Amino acid sequence: MSTFISEPGTRLGGRYRLEDRIGASSGWAAWKAIDETLARPVTVLTFARGFPRIADVVMAARAASRLTDARLAQVFDVEEDWDHAYVVMEWVVGDSLDDLLADGPLDPGQGAEIIAQSAEALAAAHAAGVAHLCLTPGSLRWTPGGGVKIIGLGIDAALAGVGADDPALADTQGLGRLLYAALTAHWPGGDWPSLPPAPEVEGHPRSPRQVRAGVPAGIDDVCCQALLGRGQHGPPVTTPAMLATALNRVIPAPAAPPPAPPRAAPRGSFTGGMERPTPAPGPPYRRAGGPPRRGSRGRQPTGNRGMATIAVLLVAAAVGVGVWVLGHHGGTPRGGGTPSNPPPSTAPAVTVLKPVTALGFDPLSSPTADPGNENSNQAHFAIDGNPATAWHTQYYFNNPTFGGLKSGTGLILDMGKPVTLSSLTVTFGPIPGANVRIEVGNSAARAAATLQTFTTVARGNNVSGPVPFTAHGHARGRFVLIWFTKLPPKTAGSTTRFEAEIFNVVVKGSP
Repeated sequence: MSTFISEPGTRLGGRYRLEDRIGASSGWAAWKAIDETLARPVTVLTFARGFPRIADVVMAARAASRLTDARLAQVFDVEEDWDHAYVVMEWVVGDSLDDLLADGPLDPGQGAEIIAQSAEALAAAHAAGVAHLCLTPGSLRWTPGGGVKIIGLGIDAALAGVGADDPALADTQGLGRLLYAALTAHWPGGDWPSLPPAPEVEGHPRSPRQVRAGVPAGIDDVCCQALLGRGQHGPPVTTPAMLATALNRVIPAPAAPPPAPPRAAPRGSFTGGMERPTPAPGPPYRRAGGPPRRGSRGRQPTGNRGMATIAVLLVAAAVGVGVWVLGHHGGTPRGGGTPSNPPPSTAPAVTVLKPVTALGFDPLSSPTADPGNENSNQAHFAIDGNPATAWHTQYYFNNPTFGGLKSGTGLILDMGKPVTLSSLTVTFGPIPGANVRIEVGNSAARAAATLQTFTTVARGNNVSGPVPFTAHGHARGRFVLIWFTKLPPKTAGSTTRFEAEIFNVVVKGSP
């Protein structure tokens, strides 16, 4: 028997139930599965009979399983029987670097931070004798908890039969390519399906600063040292550890807040020391603020950056109360007089908002062509709070973009009155592949012109499972639209069709 041709529902090892095939290539397949013993989702690799690299994959998986860095996706179990081999790995939720770049390059500091964290994790792996060797934008994920996860360590290379004479240099150059992509949204050296190729001069990619304005010189130089082996300053960067160190020197420190005016300390309060609380991790989407800057990892500035921060604080303190009044409560007004009390906050509280109704929304097809309005009769399942029920789009054949029939379709929520959307958590189906936009508007009339009146407040690509979206701007409207522009695959027997699912929606905002 070959596990490669197993159907959903097959159990491996008496505990891993295959659910959905999420990827495949010649001789192997990747599945989302459920570990029924621990009641958690996992990723399972299975192989076709006679796949020639099973032994290499098993060896790579066993090596990766010994690593403990939380930024490396874990390997849980390995079965090496030739005809029934499989590998069980952590199911990683979050946006890949591909997803983060869907709307353009990242903030340079944010992009450098992602690669710095990745370089630190790979440095730990290399210290244990394990290399990745097959880094792509899909190898890095930014998790909902606010951190990097590297997937496929050693295993992806074994599946592809990839090796390297100098593994450290190979992974450093791979990280350099990912940093270049994060800074420019272009792919250096060859083609990548989701990114345009980097512009070249004399056969080499132009530096990030030549492709995109605003890239700091220090980050640009480190990228060239890692990717091309040369830069304006310093020697080539040839190991992940060197890359992590170099990036951590040049990532801009978060701006220091202006000092508060001096005031008497309350009785019993502690006034000594310089310790500050570590900010909570940011949301997983770049458009919602992106990955945390260096301060979010709780590190103190070092070297010149630390001295610069201290200098800023000293200068601000010397300026006096006249500066504090510009941005802080309790300062003395510029003409003298007594300090004024700050006005009470008038911002409305953010709460969970319950939609009145939900409907399928197909403004790009006529009622004659789609009398069911994209399965409106199922739409209430998306807001009933029951994780076992779901709304489905209609299914389409041939391709994930609606079989070429239209450019999108969606689910629309009627909030009953205009609201200001703060965030939306949508539980999609388990198979990745859907691209969505979150939009706010004031009409549910079924017409293409209506769609043009909506404002996009968040986006997500290749989504699956529960995904939090943070709304940008202050768009206000009665209707919240979850608009699909690409559908995930869904296999029925030997036929692949495309349809999306929404199991639950939680809306937060203010009336």
